[in-house]
Amino acid sequence: MLLDHLGRIEDTRQSWKVAYPLREVLLLVVCGTIASGDDYEDIVDWGEAHLSFLRGFSDFYHGIPCADWLRTVMNRIDPELFAACFSAWLAECWPARPDLVAIDGKTSRRSHDRKNGQKALHLVSAFATTSRLVLGQEAVDEKSNEITAIPALLERIDLEGALVSIDAVGCNPTIAETIIAAKADYLLAVKDNQPTLHVDIKSYFDTAPSGEVERCEIVGKEHGRLEIRAHSVSHTVDWYASERSYPGAPRFPKLITIGMVESRIERGEKIETERRSTSLHARSRPKPSPWPCEATGPSKTTYTGPST
Repeated sequence: MLLDHLGRIEDTRQSWKVAYPLREVLLLVVCGTIASGDDYEDIVDWGEAHLSFLRGFSDFYHGIPCADWLRTVMNRIDPELFAACFSAWLAECWPARPDLVAIDGKTSRRSHDRKNGQKALHLVSAFATTSRLVLGQEAVDEKSNEITAIPALLERIDLEGALVSIDAVGCNPTIAETIIAAKADYLLAVKDNQPTLHVDIKSYFDTAPSGEVERCEIVGKEHGRLEIRAHSVSHTVDWYASERSYPGAPRFPKLITIGMVESRIERGEKIETERRSTSLHARSRPKPSPWPCEATGPSKTTYTGPST
């Protein structure tokens, strides 16, 4: 089945010179990567150790190619086409839609080249937290470009019915609209990169009537410290949507909930208080969805409280 999807990638080499068919190369690279191969040397080592397994799917008449040869062939393949073929195979193997998707950007270690002025590779990934599966990735030049890469990544993934969480860099009305258009729900962290909104949410929780806010505390103990997280959730959002508060400003569509987390860390007699992180939550569907109490992923965004 994987080979059928990878067969969409055309082998442009002269056939009479080919010792290692492209389908075998792609099968080797995909399987070696799934088996935690970090580079082509690791993939070659895995292929040589599991050659009998690979020959159950193709001939591999000449065995396993060297790492440099693999690198040369893979660099000539259209990465978007390869990603599309892999995603199609993944969707066929795993037809169920994800329920929790975390979007986060990470910089690959040792991927820079200072001598040639090449920056480290930065990837924005969509991670299905329940299934622990990466659904897609988008390469960007640097972290500041994540805001343009996230919508492109979201458009390639079937997100219908999912809760999409993104850290503060993704707190943007355009990204929120993209998620809602995909028939998904969003949970966006709000920090100092949105200073006005951040201050307004904190001010609301400082002055909101007790009947409008639901609160709970979670206590955790690790690394010799006690961490107490106070969670506050409110479904009163009309103050944000008013023209008086934000005249002419873009809105976060279908916003239904705002939340705040305040962390207090105790180490013996020493107490440290971390100022509040806030979040926006919207639902694209008319009925409540069966979300768990806590949705976490690489983005470290947390929602605790009612799902409606």
